[in-house]
Amino acid sequence: MAEECSLYKFNGVAHVAGSINKEDVAYQLGLPMDGLPVSGCLTDFEKLMEEGKPVWEWFQELFGELPPQNKVKQYIVHFTWFHERFRVLPDDATEDIVRIYARAYIMILFSTQLFGDKSENRVHIRWLLFVARLNDMGSSSWGSAALAWLYRCMCCVANRNVTNLTGPLQLLQSWIFWRFSSLKPWGFDAYSFPLASKWATYLPTSDRKEEKVIQCRLSFDRLGDRDIVWEPYTLLDVIAVVHPEILTEEHSQLWRACTCLIYFAVIEGHQVDRVLPQLGGIQHKPVLASNIDRLHAKDGRGGDR
Repeated sequence: MAEECSLYKFNGVAHVAGSINKEDVAYQLGLPMDGLPVSGCLTDFEKLMEEGKPVWEWFQELFGELPPQNKVKQYIVHFTWFHERFRVLPDDATEDIVRIYARAYIMILFSTQLFGDKSENRVHIRWLLFVARLNDMGSSSWGSAALAWLYRCMCCVANRNVTNLTGPLQLLQSWIFWRFSSLKPWGFDAYSFPLASKWATYLPTSDRKEEKVIQCRLSFDRLGDRDIVWEPYTLLDVIAVVHPEILTEEHSQLWRACTCLIYFAVIEGHQVDRVLPQLGGIQHKPVLASNIDRLHAKDGRGGDR
């Protein structure tokens, strides 16, 4: 897997074996890892609408108005319309108006922070199915969906003709800082939850960019098993700030599950048996990874969806 990047040893030989997993998403982003899959049929999108209601009629009911035609392309709304229209909540907003703005904020959050693509300027209205019922949003496995999308994006960027990485990059960056102390920026000693919020004010400069890339590569080349923070979430400072629900046994059991992660047409394997040191276990020689090439080849585009 493209996301594997720490070490374990068999017969004295170092192997690559660490990866971002469900536990990391729960601690770093505070997203639920259990619940219903984030999925749905996009081929006949309008059939999913309540009582067969046309999709844009439903959109108008949920957001109070329709975007102008030059801001719409099939089932995609330009990001700028959401940002300009719902940027500031009115002081005299009623409860219904607050819910409209909450839906808009969540749509923006999904499209930019968790499930962003290379366009960086579009909001897909497939999220209508979820934001229509704000009280039920916690029943979906958003953490699993975000992790599936990150896996897929990292897999795609490994291709030689792909240069840009997209997806929930704040999760990837925070995971690196927590797991590899030599790469962590200085001056961020306070703990908060979700743990990724620790770096909220981190603004890297582009100065000496090429030199920094070379230094990071050298740091990775020199990594040993003692340079990796295998269990960063066992620190007392971390336990003191995380949501108590995350610490329950039912959630830790989910983190250890070898299963598939689902995000609409994206299906990715969660081969956590290869990163047992990250969960406090001793690494054994893992079995062969599950072969899901047929599912992995699907992306929701083309005739075979």
